[in-house]
Amino acid sequence: MAVLVSDDRRRSTSARRRARAGRTAGRSLTHLVLLGGGLLWLFPFLWTLGSSLKSPDGFFSKGLNPLPDGVHAGNYSSAWQQASFGRYFVNTVLVAGGSVVLVLLATSMAGYVLARTNFPGRKAVIGLISVTLFLPHGYTIIPIFDIVRGLHLLNTVWAVIIVQASSGLVFATFLFMGYFSTIDRQIEDAAKVDGASFHQTFWRVMLPLSGPMLATVGLFTCISAWNSFFIPLVFTLSKPELRTLPVGMYSFVGQNSTDWTFLCAGSVISLVPIVVIFLLLQRYFVNGLAGAVKG
Repeated sequence: MAVLVSDDRRRSTSARRRARAGRTAGRSLTHLVLLGGGLLWLFPFLWTLGSSLKSPDGFFSKGLNPLPDGVHAGNYSSAWQQASFGRYFVNTVLVAGGSVVLVLLATSMAGYVLARTNFPGRKAVIGLISVTLFLPHGYTIIPIFDIVRGLHLLNTVWAVIIVQASSGLVFATFLFMGYFSTIDRQIEDAAKVDGASFHQTFWRVMLPLSGPMLATVGLFTCISAWNSFFIPLVFTLSKPELRTLPVGMYSFVGQNSTDWTFLCAGSVISLVPIVVIFLLLQRYFVNGLAGAVKG
């Protein structure tokens, strides 16, 4: 009997070891696949970064090799000064910053009203807003262009800011509506007992509590405005000095030749700020999305 028990224990121990080894091998294989996918995903950025430091001859001789033939940091200064990237950078900051401010102000108030009030026609308003979410920008650009021209804002930074901000209002409103729906109503009731009005409750209580969603919507809007090409191109077409970075990068593309190393340097200049902003706000970004989905 003792021999049988001992054999059963050995078989059980051996089975556990094999199962543990299988799980370890499975995790290792998963990590390798994810690491390979991550490197494949990062390769275009690494290649752009390396190519921005290459010489014009090295750009073509190295091919897809991301390692530069030498550190030609002058590509960045040339892109910044000779190609007016400094001006494009300032324009992009103005457009992105202005769009973020307008979107946060408008959508936070709209989302709070839709989440916390039951006014007549509320469902109809939500349905109408939902329909506009699926309208392609190409179908609405002509009437928007006529409105901007009628307001005498064509070929101004304000035109780009207003149109760019309007493109993200619907999605951001729904995010705020979902987030405000998760906040306990007892907080509002306590504010009302203290004598706060509807507007005071929003500005002094609810808006400060929506910090994660403010960061989330601000990040979405900033990325969208920073990378936008179509809207800045249309509304600053006759004023090249008002170009943003995505539009300005086309100045490196000529009819007969293209300054590829300068183009890569300009791409890195345009990518680094938005990557830094995302890294700084990623914690609030995740919390804000979790709150909106929960709502």
